[in-house]
Amino acid sequence: MQANSNPGDESVDGRVRRRLREIRADRGLTLQQVAERAHIDVSTLSRLESGKRRLALDHLPGLATALGVTTDELLDPPPPQDPRVRSRPRTFDGMTLWPLTHRGPAGGLHAYRVQVDARRDRPPAELPVHDGQDWFYVLEGRLRLLLGADDLTIEPGEVVEFSTRTPHWFGAVDGPVTLIAIFGPHGEKLHLHR
Repeated sequence: MQANSNPGDESVDGRVRRRLREIRADRGLTLQQVAERAHIDVSTLSRLESGKRRLALDHLPGLATALGVTTDELLDPPPPQDPRVRSRPRTFDGMTLWPLTHRGPAGGLHAYRVQVDARRDRPPAELPVHDGQDWFYVLEGRLRLLLGADDLTIEPGEVVEFSTRTPHWFGAVDGPVTLIAIFGPHGEKLHLHR
């Protein structure tokens, strides 16, 4: 059967399968992660998403919970796409992050405006390490970046890009800092999903 090009014409079953894939990808989750959270076998989830296994109503609550959405969000057609980014900021660990990009495909990059509080001035005992790259452009203030053995001060107008496999941390030097950050999926999970 040929896939419908218009999501409004697709069956409920097809819509749920598509939404499962989209939401999982948007959140950067693997089949294994969602399967574990939903308490189903990864091969079952794979077959559900691909249409090789019948999607039953009793699958929906567990899958919705595993993806962090309501069952209605799996069943409802997606709203028309608005190009404006209207995600709410998140505040934690001395930072406020405003999303500047829509949730893109898994493995994609996401941009944020970041306000670093002046009180975020002491690094943790152990600097985090993860896969990926981080990129910062400092707009205002002076950013302290610990990168391995280096202790750097990044001034307004300066840009840094670094492998996050190097132990790293960033904070304020002598007042609040505003920067634009681009995180890959691993950095985004570390900085936003704690």
